[in-house]
Amino acid sequence: MNIPLIDIIGVATFYRSFSLKPKGKHQIVVCMGTAFHVRGAPKILEEFERKLNIPCGETTPDGEFSLESVACLGCCAIGPVVVVDGNYPAQTTIRKIDSILKKYQKKEKDNEGK
Repeated sequence: MNIPLIDIIGVATFYRSFSLKPKGKHQIVVCMGTAFHVRGAPKILEEFERKLNIPCGETTPDGEFSLESVACLGCCAIGPVVVVDGNYPAQTTIRKIDSILKKYQKKEKDNEGK
């Protein structure tokens, strides 16, 4: 393509949708917008970090989950909100985190048995 490597790296590191590190099988994104911030989003993010034992922006060592935060998902009416693999569990609370994670861990176990 005759594109200098520095230009490719520049684009890959500028846009958030690109990553130079492998992502997990399941992508978890916590919205930290103002409306959600006042409704507990920081605590929700902290709980995901604790449960997954990774900081935001990282992937679990087994490659199952990646955890990220964003400033806005554009869905304030259903917040606080977390997006997992494109699904939006509405009104997320700390109490719902275990069931959210189990749902995606269960899918992996079910797929292993097939």
